[in-house]
Amino acid sequence: MNDQAEALRNLVRQQEHRTDQKNTRIVTVTSGKGGVGKSNFSLNFAIALRRLGQKVLVFDADIGMANIDVLMGRTSTYSLYHLLKQEKTIWDIVSVGPEDIHYIAGGSGFKDLLELSDDQLNRFASEIEKLHGEYDVILFDTGAGLSKETVKFISSAQETIVVTTPEPTSITDAYALIKMVKAMDMSIAFKLVVNRSSDHREGKETAQKISLVANRFLQSELPTLGILPDDPLVSKAVKRQVPFIIAFPDSDAAVALTRIARQFLDIPQNSGDNNGVKGFLTKLFRLSR
Repeated sequence: MNDQAEALRNLVRQQEHRTDQKNTRIVTVTSGKGGVGKSNFSLNFAIALRRLGQKVLVFDADIGMANIDVLMGRTSTYSLYHLLKQEKTIWDIVSVGPEDIHYIAGGSGFKDLLELSDDQLNRFASEIEKLHGEYDVILFDTGAGLSKETVKFISSAQETIVVTTPEPTSITDAYALIKMVKAMDMSIAFKLVVNRSSDHREGKETAQKISLVANRFLQSELPTLGILPDDPLVSKAVKRQVPFIIAFPDSDAAVALTRIARQFLDIPQNSGDNNGVKGFLTKLFRLSR
C-alpha cells in the first residue's frame, strides 16, 4: 500500500509540471431505488472508459451500502474517513483496481462532511482539489434513493447518469428522483441508462416512458445514454467478484456497456457553471451548509 501511495504521489508531481492538464469531467451515477445494478454499472463503466483511453477515478459515495471494492474482490486499507480525520492524504486513500482504474473506498466518512469545522473543510477541499487535472473522468457512485447526501452530489456534479430497470417501481422511483432534483435546480442534466432489459425493445420503451413524463411535466429532456440487457453472465461475474466486462468481455452486457462508454465520450461535456473539481466542491459545500 505504501508503494502504491508513493506511485500516486509521483503521478501528481509529474502532473504539476505539465501545462496540458486534463479537463476533469465530474459525473454522478445514481438510481431511484436500490437493487438496479447501479454500482456494478459504475465499476464496469469506469473500466470501459479506461479501455477507451480515459484515466478514471471511481469515488464510492454510497454512505450505507459502499461496495465498489467488494465487487472487484478488493479490500481497501484506507477510505474517505482517514482523509477527514487528517490521518491520510488524498493520494494515500486512492487505490488501484483492475485495468488501472483508480478508486476511493466508501464508508461513513460522507456523513462527517456535514460536521466539519471551517479549517477541516478547507483542508479537505485542498486535498480533493488535487484530483483536478489528474483524471479525465471522476465517477461518484452515490447511494440509491432520495437521501439528502445523494441530492447534494447530483446537484454539485456536471452530469448525472440515472440507472433504472424496466420494473414499474424502478421507473417510478427514477422519475421521483429526477423530479425532486429538478425542483431544486432545473439546469441539472440527466442521462438515462436502462439496465436488465429483456430485449432492446423493452429497454427503449422504458426509456421513452420516463422521457415522455419528464418532458410533459418537468419540461425537461431526458436523453437515453444506453440500454443494458438482462445478461445471466453479469450475476456470475458478481459472484466471482470480477467485473463482468473483464470476466466475460464478449458477453451481451459487456458489448452494450462498451457502446454506452463510446456514446458518453461522444457527448459534449456539460460544464455549466462548474469548474471541474473546484466547481464541484464549491457547490457541494454550499449545499452542505
